[in-house]
Amino acid sequence: MPPRTTDSAQEKNEPTGPSAPDTAHPRADGPVTGSAGASGAGSPATRVRALRRFAAAARRSRGLHLASCAALLAVAMTAGAVAVGGADRDAPAGSDAAPAGAFAPGALTGDLDAGVRSLQAHLRAQPRDFTGWATLGLAYVEQARVKGDPSRYPQAERAVERSLAVSPGNDQALAARAALAAARHDFPGALTYAEQALKRNPYNERALCTRIDALVELGRYEDAAEAADTADDRRPGVPVFTRYAYVQELRGDAGIARRVLRQALTSASTPADVAYVATALGQLAWNQGDHKEALRHYGRALAADDAYLPALEGRARAQAADGDRAGAVRTLEQVVARSPLPGPLVALGELYEARGGNGDRAKARDQYALVDAWTSLARAGGVNADLDTALALADHGDPARALRAARAEWERRRTVHTEDALAWALHVNGRDREALVHARRATATGYRNAAFLYHRGMIERAAGHHDAARASLKAALELNPGFSPLGAREARAALQDLQDGESAGVGEDLKDPKGSEDAEATR
Repeated sequence: MPPRTTDSAQEKNEPTGPSAPDTAHPRADGPVTGSAGASGAGSPATRVRALRRFAAAARRSRGLHLASCAALLAVAMTAGAVAVGGADRDAPAGSDAAPAGAFAPGALTGDLDAGVRSLQAHLRAQPRDFTGWATLGLAYVEQARVKGDPSRYPQAERAVERSLAVSPGNDQALAARAALAAARHDFPGALTYAEQALKRNPYNERALCTRIDALVELGRYEDAAEAADTADDRRPGVPVFTRYAYVQELRGDAGIARRVLRQALTSASTPADVAYVATALGQLAWNQGDHKEALRHYGRALAADDAYLPALEGRARAQAADGDRAGAVRTLEQVVARSPLPGPLVALGELYEARGGNGDRAKARDQYALVDAWTSLARAGGVNADLDTALALADHGDPARALRAARAEWERRRTVHTEDALAWALHVNGRDREALVHARRATATGYRNAAFLYHRGMIERAAGHHDAARASLKAALELNPGFSPLGAREARAALQDLQDGESAGVGEDLKDPKGSEDAEATR
């Protein structure tokens, strides 16, 4: 699981349902203030163009699971446009009567799709229920995450706007708008709306949590820690505990993060919460290279909810790192058939490449083509997908496009993840002295991530800083020797080459470029 900006079912201002990876973490360039126009993001014409691009990628696929991906997104692009219309068009126009009974924000339990249908029916009968409209907006955001379906975001936007039209400034709709902005990766907008909601209701749990998420994703880690403390004072519980833990991990204290997550697990009272927290513990263990412990946590998550996609994806990565690549492939094929997001698509492609069997290279190319097609769908839903795709393009696509995407996202926000993505994109474009500045920043907070260390080591090696490269690559493999099937293999090969060079008397031969950091920071 990427940065933990997804939410648990226990939050009181959102529908119940399993959360999905944030790597999937989607982003927009500014606050969401209105429905998309006829030719804008999320418009029918834009969605059709995106669907055609996806279909072209799917036609190149060779596996049944990829055909399932195409079918899933095709249905999402067509049926999705109907979902909000049923509740909106059929509602009595201009009704001024207050609803006889408002729909409670936490009333969506169990089957999310069934809950959405129930809520739509409720809103046809009670169109003035502003709480119901806000809850419907959150439900669409949840569906987008669960199904990898960005077409739900314009629907969520319309539902939130309807809530605000009925009751201007209500905190539930503002919190829902903040959640939608965060899902689209418009983190400045998410922060603005969360703070507006908290002015109306300082105890709105959804807004408290989204404020933490936005500050984390803007790279404001100290502010995020303060926001987590505030949220813990006002609304302690699973959603706040998991965010507090992630802030601590980003600051380099995995021990505190582990203790907080264990506390959260003991307080988890629903299968959805158990799955959510156990998956977070699994991700933390995997990041620290403890693959057996990670598998144990993912097993507990799947025992609570055997269809929880973040746990399935995490288990696949841990299986691969633990030597069970066949099992990892089978698990990831299940994941991408249900939710074809960039993270699992790239992971599956790399497993095919690492396996190297007959036809595996072609299968891997198919996964990478679907990442590119998913990006088109995401943009059609108003999502800024630059960070989601920059690393995939750098490793498996067009280096120039990767650099443009990484640079654009870095210009919007400065986090450890955008620094790492820009560093790697600069590296694959042969600009290693510039890349090293950003690679160092990515590892400066104390956050321990083997992929970051691998990227830094490869950049240091290319820049001629062999001693530093040896230290970084060794640290990456010691931290998590199975962090990536291809990356770990390349790290070992590069480290062996450096060690052979050391035996031959080759050492540091270039001046450290630290002095170039200020100049690069202004580019």
